[in-house]
Amino acid sequence: MADIALYRKYRPENWNDVLGQEHIVAALEQALASGSIAHAYLFAGPRGTGKTSIARIVARAIGCTEKDCYEMDAASTRGIDDIRELREAVRTFPFESPYKVYIIDEVHMLTKEAFNALLKTLEEPPAHAVFILATTELHKLPETIVSRCQTYHFKKPTQTILKKMIAKVAEEEGVELPSASADLIALLGEGSFRDAQGVLQKVLGSAQGKKIPHAHVEMITGAPSSALVNDFVKAVAEKDASVGIAATRKAASAGIDMKLYLYLVLQKLRAALLLRFAPGMKEAIAEELTAEDFAFVERLAKDKAAALNSAVLSELLSAYQSLGKFVIPELPLELALMRIVGEKEEKK
Repeated sequence: MADIALYRKYRPENWNDVLGQEHIVAALEQALASGSIAHAYLFAGPRGTGKTSIARIVARAIGCTEKDCYEMDAASTRGIDDIRELREAVRTFPFESPYKVYIIDEVHMLTKEAFNALLKTLEEPPAHAVFILATTELHKLPETIVSRCQTYHFKKPTQTILKKMIAKVAEEEGVELPSASADLIALLGEGSFRDAQGVLQKVLGSAQGKKIPHAHVEMITGAPSSALVNDFVKAVAEKDASVGIAATRKAASAGIDMKLYLYLVLQKLRAALLLRFAPGMKEAIAEELTAEDFAFVERLAKDKAAALNSAVLSELLSAYQSLGKFVIPELPLELALMRIVGEKEEKK
């Protein structure tokens, strides 16, 4: 585990391994199985969503071996001379495969002159050449390039998909990881398989044993403790501004990302609301939280005096949208809390 990055160790090797891109897998698998092979593909989407992995799977699916599969990073190999060399190499026949596949990552980084040189090759490619271009910024590509490719749009994996992936990798590594920890790591991955696996590697690398406590995951990732999150949730439920502001200030002083902090607050408030209005979801919610956190939100749900309603959740969601726009990071949380408790304070 220390010698190889998890994102490389668990990179998808075939169609069945690919997660979160079912629409792309279905289209490509069917087309390739019927012998419909395009001379140029364009994979566009956020980082860490599997573009390069699927490009390699496509290469293998059309019978291309490692000797005839070439990868280049346009971020570092972006000039016209590089593309001219590629154009010359493309003309030669494959060593041992029916096709030569050229995977160009971050293709939007090519210079204008390099794009023009590449365009000529895409317009009249040799029969044995297949290009797979990958980009995180589709809008930066010339329309002339895009129009000559079959374009596939990759999407960010959902929180549920990332969580399942993290849990599976941890199990493969022989580690027992709490469900709440897998959920937290998935959140920190920000919609990227690679980033989520990077966070998991950091956690596994610092673990002392095979059973990792959730508190250890919080410490290593810099996430707020459950107690700190619960203090704010409790302040909202009891409309106690002083407790909530104190918790927010403590989180800010510890350098905790306010967006992550509020996300975890929203997660618990949502869980409490669901338990109150949809008790049939109890088992599913229990799987997402630690035993202590589940007991906490269950008590809130049963407390009829607790200020838990859609209006409170909407107020905090608005604050979440505002995070990052203020000089004082915690200000949106403080303002939201003041508005939530405002009605109670005015009645005093």
